[in-house]
Amino acid sequence: MRMRLADQTWPTLISEVRLGRDTYRVIRPARAARHGMLYERTWSAELSVDRATALTVAMAWGLAARSPNTLIYLPLRKARPAGSANEERLLDLVLLHHRLGFPASRWKQVRARLGAGRPHRVALPPTAWRPPGDDGRQRHRGFRDHLHSDVAADTLFLTGSRRAFELEMEQLRGLVEECPAHRAEDPGAHCCAELGVGRYRYTDRRCSPAELHVQWCTRHR
Repeated sequence: MRMRLADQTWPTLISEVRLGRDTYRVIRPARAARHGMLYERTWSAELSVDRATALTVAMAWGLAARSPNTLIYLPLRKARPAGSANEERLLDLVLLHHRLGFPASRWKQVRARLGAGRPHRVALPPTAWRPPGDDGRQRHRGFRDHLHSDVAADTLFLTGSRRAFELEMEQLRGLVEECPAHRAEDPGAHCCAELGVGRYRYTDRRCSPAELHVQWCTRHR
């Protein structure tokens, strides 16, 4: 049976961390990922996932678009599967709305104070998975709803507006809902989502292509 993101709920843990006068709300998965290798390359970040981690990333992405006051934290640094030939330095992933104005330099302190957290099950409305209308604005030089990236404390940060996250949502939906059928027909099929980070690459030739490349691992389901 085909998986539908609209039918899924996501078991998470919520932590409230106070640093000085600021309090940060952090949501992370209740269960650790077994396969979610995230690492940097020259013009992209690569994320290799199995089925469970692909679902986790999609749910986190949808939540980030709709939770402007929350840090969505995916601890992936220890999600290298046994027998993997990958030797890259692995990173965690944090998704957040730009309205939060969170400085990445504070993340190491926040992460160290998360504690056990309290259980919470995330359910997103069906409208969360509908692609936004294309009004053509993202192809204009002045368009600003791009995702922005930063790396600090062994963590990749992706920051943007609700629309910036929603513009990349359709590829993640396809990865979760459609790739299992492709893999059932051809176990070696290449299934991926190429999520744009930075200015729209075709309107500013000075910018090198940048993306988060999420790829379904051919060895792990």
